[in-house]
Amino acid sequence: MNRRNFIQKAGALSIIPATGMASSLKIFPPSEASSSYASQSGAKEVYEWRIYTLTGDGDSLDSFFQDVLFPAYHRKHIKTGAFRLYKVKDGEKKQRHILFIYPDINTYHQVKKTIWDDREFRQKAQAFYDTTAPAPVYSNFESYLSEAFDKIPVHRKPNPSRTLFEIRIYHSPNEEANQRKVKMFNKEEIDLFDKVAINSVLYGEILSGPRMPALLYLTWYKDEATRNEAWEKFRDHPDWKRMSTLPEYAHTATNNQSIFLSPMSYSQL
Repeated sequence: MNRRNFIQKAGALSIIPATGMASSLKIFPPSEASSSYASQSGAKEVYEWRIYTLTGDGDSLDSFFQDVLFPAYHRKHIKTGAFRLYKVKDGEKKQRHILFIYPDINTYHQVKKTIWDDREFRQKAQAFYDTTAPAPVYSNFESYLSEAFDKIPVHRKPNPSRTLFEIRIYHSPNEEANQRKVKMFNKEEIDLFDKVAINSVLYGEILSGPRMPALLYLTWYKDEATRNEAWEKFRDHPDWKRMSTLPEYAHTATNNQSIFLSPMSYSQL
């Protein structure tokens, strides 16, 4: 490549990060309006879902989330969700499921870099970090980073009557099968959910996670009885019976994980 062509190409490429930087420096409106921003700009939300496995009852971790970590994210206009297991089985360790909702991928990167520059957060968090380093309150956390589906680019706010959430993680045998499952949701499965009262909150194509390829979605219900009734309607619905036999959707999700959750008092969802 001669020098002139190299300079021309380098100059064109330099536009890309500048555009990204301009987007990342936007002053976003409060969390309730972030969804409006995303829909108007054409951006799709990005979801960071964390699953913490606790070593104890979780009280100190809840206090940290409620009083320190979440307020730091809220100052950056990031909406947060917090959940515990709906029912803890005998011998099962307690969990906390934490959700961060970003208006776009640029904001995700920006917040990840700047959260540690938040002086108020660092000052309030240090006591927790000093205490839990020698005596951990969780053994580890799994993290899923996902981008919203085209069908629902912005999350839907659940009704205040909700007592039960369900997070589902669908693993596919390969990337192509995963893309077909995402297409199935975008094209017709979410519409069927709406018909039978499987109440959608968000859907995410997982960009990075413990097991790939995969997708996740979150739904809500008034209680366990209404959840079971909705899924019974779904399984018996002629639309599902039709689409579940279509060759274009065959072998798209071969390993599905379902977790029932209750919202914490400090959750924004």
